[in-house]
Amino acid sequence: MARKRKELPLIEGLEITTLAAEGKAMGFHNGVVVFVPMTVPGDVVDVQVRNKRRRFMEASVVNFVRRSPLREEPFCEHFGVCGGCKWQNLPYAEQLRFKRQQVEDQLTRIAKVSLPEVQPTLGSEQTTFYRNKLEFTFAPKRWYTYEEVASGAALEPAPALGFHIPNMFDKILDIDKCWLQADPSNGIRNSLKEFCVAEGLPFYDIRNHDGLMRGVVIRTASTGDLMVIVVFAAEDKESIQKVMGFLQEKFPQITSLFYIVNEKLNDSLSDQSPVLWAGRDHIVESMEGLNFKVGPKSFYQTNSAQAYNLYKVAREFADLSGSEVVYDLYTGTGTIANFVARSASKVVGVEYVPEAIEDAKVNSALNGIDNTVFYAGDMKNVLTEEFVEANGHPDVIILDPPRAGVDAPVIDVILAAAPDRIVYVSCNPATQARDLALMDEQYRVVAVQPVDMFPHTHHVENVVKLVRR
Repeated sequence: MARKRKELPLIEGLEITTLAAEGKAMGFHNGVVVFVPMTVPGDVVDVQVRNKRRRFMEASVVNFVRRSPLREEPFCEHFGVCGGCKWQNLPYAEQLRFKRQQVEDQLTRIAKVSLPEVQPTLGSEQTTFYRNKLEFTFAPKRWYTYEEVASGAALEPAPALGFHIPNMFDKILDIDKCWLQADPSNGIRNSLKEFCVAEGLPFYDIRNHDGLMRGVVIRTASTGDLMVIVVFAAEDKESIQKVMGFLQEKFPQITSLFYIVNEKLNDSLSDQSPVLWAGRDHIVESMEGLNFKVGPKSFYQTNSAQAYNLYKVAREFADLSGSEVVYDLYTGTGTIANFVARSASKVVGVEYVPEAIEDAKVNSALNGIDNTVFYAGDMKNVLTEEFVEANGHPDVIILDPPRAGVDAPVIDVILAAAPDRIVYVSCNPATQARDLALMDEQYRVVAVQPVDMFPHTHHVENVVKLVRR
């Protein structure tokens, strides 16, 4: 006989006392932490526990007893469902304050190294419409909110073009207006959906692996360039002709129009080949007089304006006089390398992805920069004594690794290279803190600057300057 599941409690009058990691907020009930999404410090709420563990509980609000004076009215109709901008209900100044606190807490708790004062978070001038890239997914049935289901109304199946519901690979929230990317992003998405419905083009069902329309990627640039990539599930030439012809005619401002046929079971596009339908095969980003070629698979920081501020911090921390040899590790498409090249004698970029290195070389040539060299390969294998002898001893090393941080063998290689200064740019202060602890014996932290690349989210970039002891 199956054991009866214990009913989870309803907690009344829970006071939310602080923000927590990953965009959550929390309070305490009988000494146990209760995480409650979509709340802010100062809220008093009745909550239904959804998940109970020995040291914490997760709950959702069923009633607001008292709303916090900090609370702001979210501006997006999809707030609380799409999961993309969880802090819309929190004033921006409070978001920046907590991001600074988050960086300080993680560096202190995980790294356990001596720290200077952590500077206030550098805010983004644009807090809406700041992203230059969004990816939308088609689905034959849209996600219905809990409120819609609870209403008892008849809910007819309706197609969707929007974002994945958090932690649900097959559930798509249909988006009417997204506040993350400037026009004509919303117009392109909505018009494309309407056209496909009118033409009877089936939306892809990722569970059953049938249907044609899989997704659309929209990339905008500070220069006004606009790229659209439509993803199909099959090589249906007639339908592809219809869709691409419609977009080309309806939105003549698109400067790069691509499509991809992805017949795989997963949505990853990194191994797919984009086909140019119309326009140029790239868009151009501009920063401080430099131009950067961005192709359909190129990486570029998704907040263009704030990326400029981030790179200025990195360049300032590098403290370049013009005579230094700089190694830019995890260089990607060479954005930082080319950005600091004017202030250095030589910049050596290293990146695991060969295609990114080719982009980096193109970007140097595009800007007439002749003091950069780029290498593709695994960092710990590339950075040998022979490599250093051939390229010059690094006076400064700049790191901008992925969220997982730096592999321990790479840190050993960096320490062996013994640069005078290290500038560590991170999108994950927790893994950055782990890596700082590994470098602490030989390097001390002298400056810490959080940078907000993603307003209304808990994500924060952090730049740390280290000098050799």
